Amino acid sequence: MTYTVPPRPDQVGSKGLKGGALGLVSSIVVGMASTAPAYSLAASLGFIVASGGALLAGVKAPGIVLLAFIPIYLIAVAYQELNKAEPDCGTTFTWASRAFGPITGWLGGWGIIAADVIVMANLAQVAGSYSFVFLGDLGLTGVADLANDQFWSTVAGVIWIAVMTYICYRGIELSARIQYWLLAIEVIVLVMFAVYALVRVYTGSAETYSITPSLDWFNPFTLDFGTVIAPAVLTAVFIYWGWDTAVSVNEETQDPGTTPGRAAVISTFLLLVTYALVTVAAIAFAGVGTDGIGLGNDANSADVFTAIGPALFGNSALGNIAMLLLAASILTSASASTQTTILPTARTALSMAVYRALPERFARIHPRFLTPTWSTVAMGAVSTGFYVLFTLISPRLLGALIGSVGLMIAFYYGLTGYACVWFYRKTLWSSFRNVIMRGVFPLLGGLMLTAAFGYGLQQYALPDWLQDDNGNNVTIFGIGAVAVVGIGAMLLGAVLMLVWWMVHPSFFRGTTLPRRTDGVVPKQTA
Repeated sequence: MTYTVPPRPDQVGSKGLKGGALGLVSSIVVGMASTAPAYSLAASLGFIVASGGALLAGVKAPGIVLLAFIPIYLIAVAYQELNKAEPDCGTTFTWASRAFGPITGWLGGWGIIAADVIVMANLAQVAGSYSFVFLGDLGLTGVADLANDQFWSTVAGVIWIAVMTYICYRGIELSARIQYWLLAIEVIVLVMFAVYALVRVYTGSAETYSITPSLDWFNPFTLDFGTVIAPAVLTAVFIYWGWDTAVSVNEETQDPGTTPGRAAVISTFLLLVTYALVTVAAIAFAGVGTDGIGLGNDANSADVFTAIGPALFGNSALGNIAMLLLAASILTSASASTQTTILPTARTALSMAVYRALPERFARIHPRFLTPTWSTVAMGAVSTGFYVLFTLISPRLLGALIGSVGLMIAFYYGLTGYACVWFYRKTLWSSFRNVIMRGVFPLLGGLMLTAAFGYGLQQYALPDWLQDDNGNNVTIFGIGAVAVVGIGAMLLGAVLMLVWWMVHPSFFRGTTLPRRTDGVVPKQTA
């Protein structure tokens, strides 16, 4: 077999995207905004603390948040190292194809697309509902009641998807500028929430069941791994998920070989600080009991901030302003993440189409805006259809989608870790730094996420893992719905892959994206 020297990391194969549009700060903003800190905490913290009204992590939730950060950081290192070798917007799809071949690569790309489509339903639900909550806090009390109306909140959610799809269609720079403002609102309000909650706890003016924070809250290892840590970590992984968008836009950044990876790693650390502070404050003020605003109360699990806010800020004029800001932060968070969820999915589909792993129409670029056209619009359309479908099936199931997304995140993040080790296997021992950053760290990250995937899936498959408001088990074919949606989405990907393989086999023959390792690259054959 003939080999040639691979291209330098700064030589990006052009797909028509607008190069050099984002700098380091813009990339960090996109990475952080993609995680939707306010929305992620509002929708996930209750499920980390408890499940079905029974304590899961309880006061150890900060420890779970810290524990979940470890594999996230290790995988961020893998992204950084792989991006140095090949800054391609397909990320996991491209790198797994290079390391393991087309089948594994295609499934890795599908993992990204499926996770993004599923989470869009949850994001749209929150954005739609909070649109009316926000208007109600502005004084339109009649409109606020529509937040609990399934039809109108769904309509609002669909409108949000359409608006954010259009923004992504118009250009990466416009998307980044909007993210600056949306992220600023989120972070300021979250810090305000956390500081005020802790002040009330330490001054003795909090609830009767409030708890003084303890360092022991950051030690999750007293919990059972299989029944508590694994499913809780999968949920906690969800709140970090999104930083990889900073790498998905690598072909549109300045210095694509280094800036995206650096932004991804920095984003994870900033998220850790934010999440640790807010999680401690929320648990300290609300407690983990099942009464009132306690985070062990199943009625509070879907949105902990709505539950805590009135008790924390009160009914004064300043309290009403604070509640307005809190509602605004969650609304902007969900809407921002709706936008930044479209970005990586469209670019993954674009890359797959360029390498003929998807129909060529998904590779089309707008001649003026330099954004993926078919890929962006298709993402918005499919997400809308999925959102409406699951709303009709069961609104309760929308909240449970977080667990299903966690399974797919663990799958494709873990796959990226393994791909890094295998891709660099021939040059791994060239330096101590490479052994750690390209071997040990990515491998540990992959193994941790694989373990969480296996044990978490086992728990999600239990018939009584998820229950509706009437106490009935939410199952599909007698199996826990969370597990069925997660595995079903992956099996659907396998079926679609086989269909495309029969229709257009060139990618699966390795002719468009051949396997290679660091240092050498095989020439493409016709």
